[in-house]
Parts: sequence; structure tokens; C-alpha cells
Amino acid sequence: MSINIGIVDQQIIRLMGTLSDEHGSDEARKRSKAFVLLVAKTILDLDDDEAQKCLQDGGNDAGVDAIYVGEIQHSEFTVTIIQGKYKQRQDGESAFPANDVLRVVNTVGALFDPYAEVFLHDELLYIVEEIRSLVKDGAIPRVRVILANNGKRWNREGQQHIDHAAFGDQVTFEHVNHDTIVSLLQKPRSVSAQLLFTGSSIVEEFNFRRVLIGRVHIQQLKELFDQHGDTLLERNIRRYLGLHGNRVNLDIQETLLNDAERPNFYFYNNGVTMICSQLRRNALQGSDHIVRIENLQIINGGQTCKTIQSVLDDHPQEDYSHAYVLVRLYELDAENDDLVRQITYATNSQNPVDLRDLRSNDNIQKALETSIDQLGYTYIRKRESNHHGSKSISVTVAAEAILSIWRRQPHVAKFRSRELFGNYYHQVFNKSLNGAQLVLAVHIYRYADAMRKRPHLVSKLRFISYAHNFIAMEMGRLLLREAKLTLKELDHRNFRDVNKLLEDRREHLFKEACYRVAAGIKLLGLSLTDTSLQRLSAAFRRSDLLDILGNDAATRQNDFFIEHGDQTLTNVIDELKAKLDL
Repeated sequence: MSINIGIVDQQIIRLMGTLSDEHGSDEARKRSKAFVLLVAKTILDLDDDEAQKCLQDGGNDAGVDAIYVGEIQHSEFTVTIIQGKYKQRQDGESAFPANDVLRVVNTVGALFDPYAEVFLHDELLYIVEEIRSLVKDGAIPRVRVILANNGKRWNREGQQHIDHAAFGDQVTFEHVNHDTIVSLLQKPRSVSAQLLFTGSSIVEEFNFRRVLIGRVHIQQLKELFDQHGDTLLERNIRRYLGLHGNRVNLDIQETLLNDAERPNFYFYNNGVTMICSQLRRNALQGSDHIVRIENLQIINGGQTCKTIQSVLDDHPQEDYSHAYVLVRLYELDAENDDLVRQITYATNSQNPVDLRDLRSNDNIQKALETSIDQLGYTYIRKRESNHHGSKSISVTVAAEAILSIWRRQPHVAKFRSRELFGNYYHQVFNKSLNGAQLVLAVHIYRYADAMRKRPHLVSKLRFISYAHNFIAMEMGRLLLREAKLTLKELDHRNFRDVNKLLEDRREHLFKEACYRVAAGIKLLGLSLTDTSLQRLSAAFRRSDLLDILGNDAATRQNDFFIEHGDQTLTNVIDELKAKLDL
């Protein structure tokens, strides 16, 4: 057994303890599931809660062990499909089976056609129909297929299956094994390098810091990444998105491959921002400085650098002699970590997907951590934390729960999660939020999320797989009503009593919330039994249902309540209770 296979096996043993009973008690099967969970966590950079939502379990899975649907950007969205093959014999010699490659190829060919008939288990079917609903709305899926094992890549036969499918650039296939996982898990090494800044450069010194601004040839950036790879991006808050399904990176490629536009690349691109602990150059030299750099990190422009590397590797025959990039290099000492964070935030704020890393040191996050700790829970505000279990609460789950339940924007929380730590951050984590409110929101959210998978509920309420954010919202309102509290009154002084009330009444609250959401669906003019899953999925992406469910009586201003009032909703709820027995 190689050392990397052993490291991955240790990670799998740890993750097996986090898997719920629904994944079975057979150790070999659970080990395989834990491997897929590890792949999802590592490749997609997810925490345990997020990664477990991706797992698929049961027959009729079409070779899909995990699936992750990204958000729509520029009319496109990425779907990541993972199939894992974990061999109990851990010699690392087995190739990924060619017949399983074929199975996934056939799956991809069928899943993204809104009109193709598929036979899948319920949980996966609901996700696929949600994807198809997005496709019908005009969104374009970009599919990333991860074929993972603890051995070697697929053989020539497997590659032929991929080639014959002729998906073009809309579908990519990647191999992930123990070596890939360990390389992503390893801590970064210190990077020392040197760069030639062509022509004149500007160097300024102020407040015991230095900044150098100049022009660097793109070939140097490629060579820098050839030598040091993603170690350069450890402090960058964004992962490389690849060329497929990313308009910005595709535009970079198009410019670099256009003979007429290539010399203008310097003017079109926003440039690259780097930090280091020390930079040295010959100050007596007028131009073309060779700069020696210690502890180099790229905090903005990683997408640009990786795309440059990819384009130059794939098209080495082109003449890139006049292609340059603007580079800003900041020399900062170890005591300037907060400044680095602020610079990184400012230069990356156009893409808030991982701004949670930068927000993790905000005062409100630190205060919440202290407040939650006093309640007996662990708040995971930083991604590198190793805490797990029901007493641990990640900041990402907390943000979605709070925006869904207490801020009553469940459609935003689910479909714009990319912005929870950007545009919606101060709305989610406002100054009035306390630890008790956060913990209770997460308890409600987790319960609603777990219950949506219950077969007897799915058979009666076909929409339930799409509705857990809305159901959690209604549970929160009903809980406060039973506790005879307003949200402002909910804090550490009554937390134990309200939490006990939730534990005792959560099944009742869940059912009542389901009736309310079901009534809202009917008032939208949709059938609970005959409406297609694609239309049901679409209903939870918009605010129409939220308008029907309403907010507190004093703040209801929407047309439905002005015209119909609360009684119409109540009447439909009573009708459903007479027909449905949840």
C-alpha cells in the first residue's frame, strides 16, 4: 500500500463515522460511500453537510454516486457527477472499469434532455427534473464528470467510450485517485521565485510596505505555474474554474488565440495581484528588472494565470511574444495578515463564491462563535476546521438556514448561495443575530432537510424534495408562535426552553409547515398530484409562493393578502388536512 493510499484510507475511516444509517451498515458499502464523500468534499471544496447532500444511494442510480448542481451564471450552470470505485484490495493497480465509463457516458446523454424518459430512484429523479426545469428555462448545463478510484485511470477502451459520445466541450471527464486527493489535502509549501518585469516598473514605499507595479510576459506566468502549481493559490479565495462553462476564462483564451487581439491582452485583462514577504531587485537598473521574491502567493488573477497556462500548453505553436499582463506585487510582513485579507476581499469581490473565508474573521463571526460555544455547540467559521457531528455548525449551513427561516427568503437561500457571503451577507448576519437564533435555525433546517427524503412523505407530497427551505421557514414561524416569542425576544435566556419545545414538537411543526406549503402550491394553480416535477421545481425558484404564504400580519403588503386575506390560505389548509394524512 502506497503512503497516499494509506492517507486516503485514514480519511475514509474518519468519514465513515459521519455517514447516517440510511447509507447502510455493511462496512464495505459504507467505505465506498465514504470514499465518494471524500472526493466530493475535496474536489468541490465542500464541508461535510454540503458534501453529504450530494450523495446518492439506492438502485436505479444510473452510475451516479454523487451529484452537485451549481448556480446559474451568465445563463450557464455546472453539474458535477461523481462515480466512485473503491477497491478493498489497495494496491493501486486497478484501472477505472471501462464498462462503468460507458454507463456514465450513457447517463449523461439522457439526463440533460428534458424530454427523455429516465428510470431513477426518487431522490435522484427529483434532482434530475430540477436540472431539466432549468434547461427548459433556457439555462445551459456544463457537465463535469469525476471518475474516482484508488487506482489508475481508465484504459483505452474507456477513453473510446468517451470519444465516441462526442459531447464536445459541454462535458468534461476527469480522473481522481488517491494521489489527486492527497495533493489537494496537503498544506502549501513556501514559494520562492523570480520574475522579469519588462520595461519600466513603479516601486513605492510607504508605511513600512512596498509595492511594485509592472509588466510581465505571459510565458513567465505559465512557467511559474508549471513549477509551483496550485501552491501559488493557497491564499486565493477562488479555485480554478476551468475553460469549460466560464465565460471570463473563455474570453481570455479567445484573446490569446487571436493574432490581431493578442498584443492588446495587457489592456483587456485586469491583471494579477501577488503578495510576498520580501522582494529584491537592482534599484540602480532603469528597466527590465529581475525581481527575486520570497513566500510568493497570488491572491487575485489565479483564473487568468491558470487559463494562460492551459492555452499555452494546448497551443504552443502560436507567437505570444507581445502578450503581457499587469502585475501588482505587494511586500507585506507576517504582521499584515488582516491587510492581506482586506486586499484579497477587495480584489475578489466580483465573485463572492468563497467570500466566507474572508468573512470568517469578521467581528460578528467571532462573536457568534463565542455565543454558540456558551450554548454547548461548535461554530465552524473557517473551512480548515476538523470538527464534525450534530453539535458542530458550519457557517455555510448557518447562512442558508438563517436567510431561509428568520429572513424569510428561502428561494434566495437555495438558488443564490453564491451570494450569501457577498450581497446578502449583512442581511443574513445582521447586528441583531445571536447564537441562540443561529443554532435553532440550523436545527430546524437540518430536520426539514432530513425529512424530505422520507418515502411516505414523498409519495403524498411530490414537491417536498424541492420545498425544504420553504418548509423550514414555516416551521420557524410556527415555533415562535408556539413559544409566544418574537424573533427579537429569542436569545440565550430562553434558548433551552425553545430548543426543548422544538425537540418535542418538531414532527408536528413539520407537518403543519407541509400543509401550509401544500396549500400555497394549490393557490398557485398547481396540482399536488398531476403537475410535472419540472414545474413544481420551478415554483420554488420564484417569490410567488412566498407572496401567498406571506410574512407577519403587520407587514403583509402583497396582492394576495390584500385581496384574499389569511382565511383563504387557512381554508385550503383545512381541506388538505381532511384529504392527506401526513
